[in-house]
Amino acid sequence: MEGLDSYKHLNHKCASGEHSTQLLQAQAHIWNHIFSFIKSMTLKSAIQLGIPDIIQKHGHPMTLSELTSALPIHPTKAPSVYRLMRILVHSGFLEQNKLSEMDKEEGYILTDASQLLLKDHPFSMTQFLMFALNPVSTKPCQYLSTWFQNDDPTPFHTAHGMTFWEYTNQEPTLANFLNDAMASDSRLVASVVIKECKGVFEGLESLVDVWGGTGTMAKAIVGAFPQIDCTVLDLPHVVADLEGSKNLKYAGGDMFEAIPPADAILLKFIIHDWSDEESVKILKRCKEAITSNDKIGKVIIIDMTTENQKGDEESIETQLFFDMLMMMLVNGKERNEKEWGQLFFDAGFSDYKITPILGVRSLIEVYP
Repeated sequence: MEGLDSYKHLNHKCASGEHSTQLLQAQAHIWNHIFSFIKSMTLKSAIQLGIPDIIQKHGHPMTLSELTSALPIHPTKAPSVYRLMRILVHSGFLEQNKLSEMDKEEGYILTDASQLLLKDHPFSMTQFLMFALNPVSTKPCQYLSTWFQNDDPTPFHTAHGMTFWEYTNQEPTLANFLNDAMASDSRLVASVVIKECKGVFEGLESLVDVWGGTGTMAKAIVGAFPQIDCTVLDLPHVVADLEGSKNLKYAGGDMFEAIPPADAILLKFIIHDWSDEESVKILKRCKEAITSNDKIGKVIIIDMTTENQKGDEESIETQLFFDMLMMMLVNGKERNEKEWGQLFFDAGFSDYKITPILGVRSLIEVYP
């Protein structure tokens, strides 16, 4: 009877108009979350069709008819193009400008966000988009509730029957998307760090970029600081065919086993991939590397620090999304300052400094 009374009370409020606006807003809020995947998938479609690059190549505001004619689509789909463009404008990836002061017709132009989706942009996020929205990457989302009820390490394992790392070893396509995405991200991060945080590298004579892939970050560092000898450490098959230079070399190895000695160890977007126990093990190897031969160096970490007081709502949402992504794919996590500090002290470090200078990420210096 209590449930029935509550239903009658709600019915009465709706009938009288009380809270009807709130109820409709709540319904719209739920709808927007149910259909939020449409934002991602329409963006992916725009990239696959080459829309940002076509507009960029056009050189000035591009009308709907001009764009439709340039797209690689079936003629019967032409009437639907404006619907795709409408949501891209609403999502902030395109804007519409008048062709001229005297002309009422409008054309599409790129925004800062879509500039980063140009295939040839040095900081292009296209490959990351293709990695994140690959069906292999999105399938674990369908198994999240199942994972909460079993003892699998990750929803990725529940969906694919193996860990993310095992899968990428067997299927290089996904790994290539991720490697290309991380290389592009490293170019962006390096440009900011070298410009805004030069002091981080002052006095260093040697540095090891752990899990540094093809060496994009290391190349930028030695280019700006030629006095530093950089070593890129990654799995043997990753660095096997890579050639170094005067102050850049590649070393095959396992960061869980040993890291070459150096004045500084760089961990860019690495620790968030791993559990607390695994992260402490990596950090202990880092400490061994910077305290060998009676030297006292430091560890440089580029990663997210959640619950940052400087964070705006969009940045906070980005961090929450990444935290869920880490949980679903690799059993990692994004951490707040307290959690970072606990990792450092558990690994035997005595002090650290966090500088929130990289958007949703921070630069963290850790000292033995």
